[in-house]
Amino acid sequence: MFNSLVICPDQELSGRLEAALRATGQVSDVRVMDRYPGSVEVVRCLRAQAAEILFLSFESVTEALDTVKVLEGEASSVQVVAIHRLMDPVVLRESMRSGIREFLVDPFDPDAVMESLAHVKALLERRPASYGSTNEIFSFLPSKAGAGNSTLVLNVSAALARKPGTSVLLSDFDLNSGMMRFMMKLSNAYSVTDAIENSSRMDDNLWPQLVSKFEQLEVLNAGPVNPSYRIEAGQIRNLVAFMRRNYKVLCFDLSGNLERYSIELMQESKRVFMVCTPEVPSLHLAREKLHFLKKIELHSRVSILLNRVPKKPLLTKDQVEDILGTTVTTVFPNDYHGVNGALTRGSVVSLSSELGRAFAQFADGLVEDKSQERANGKRKFLEFFTTPAETFASNGK
Repeated sequence: MFNSLVICPDQELSGRLEAALRATGQVSDVRVMDRYPGSVEVVRCLRAQAAEILFLSFESVTEALDTVKVLEGEASSVQVVAIHRLMDPVVLRESMRSGIREFLVDPFDPDAVMESLAHVKALLERRPASYGSTNEIFSFLPSKAGAGNSTLVLNVSAALARKPGTSVLLSDFDLNSGMMRFMMKLSNAYSVTDAIENSSRMDDNLWPQLVSKFEQLEVLNAGPVNPSYRIEAGQIRNLVAFMRRNYKVLCFDLSGNLERYSIELMQESKRVFMVCTPEVPSLHLAREKLHFLKKIELHSRVSILLNRVPKKPLLTKDQVEDILGTTVTTVFPNDYHGVNGALTRGSVVSLSSELGRAFAQFADGLVEDKSQERANGKRKFLEFFTTPAETFASNGK
């Protein structure tokens, strides 16, 4: 079964093609665009759809050829089938010169459609369609409620999104008491549960309705409190696969309750950051969760973030490491007034504050800075969705 995209301004023609494709039983999902999109949009649509076949109308030969040129550099593994109302020799010649070997003509004879699909299938078996998929996925897990996990992940995500060429999605998976919508004063009624329920049919039309914009950051909020909501493993995999194709960095705000879906998200993650405070209850629960994560073989991905550390803590960083039996990766200072001021404004912590600088410095170490590479030469669009060299040092414990 193929995923496909149809680009055809002639709606009557595209309607007949869509019916012919569905009749074959070989196409699982057909997305139709009734215009020729721009270069960035066509790649975005293909990626969102995970399309393997593009049926491209040569109604406008110039615009069709422009689309083919975009694919040569950005999505060359996608198979293209030209469509037209007539077997026009000029159009056929131009399509073949552009490298297209399949040409379907209205009224789309079933045998001809099946033959083209068979040829495309053979090509895809030799060279499957593939899309860049980020590995920069970070889960933030609080040791206990009140550890400041949501504040930390929001500010770190926003700092990442300020990095040039870094598209970031922050998803609030705390269905028990998700705070992102309140913290950013978001009004979007759609939430992560809507994304989950539509994960198997997610596309670039539905997705923009679900996410909110906060500065340069995109946010999927948790919605109203819904602790009884159940998420299946397959739904998580489908949704994360879509996210990975469409963003450079994914940040997940987890509840700390270690739900099954939270474990699925941590298994998808490159790093899991345990957020705790230098207080005995928080450290006790952090140690318990570290033991659990070791049992399910996730401990090698876990790093400790020590949050809300006062100028004169009762427990030093070294003492915290002795208690937890592992290294503290980063220490974030306590800034009660700065955090509450940000909550009141619906903004991030002041970038000029000590805490704001700590968030920015931490974000700088998570993802490789590509600004110099862009200055040295133009990058392909899909390279924003490939995995860069790992720059964050693991604690190895």
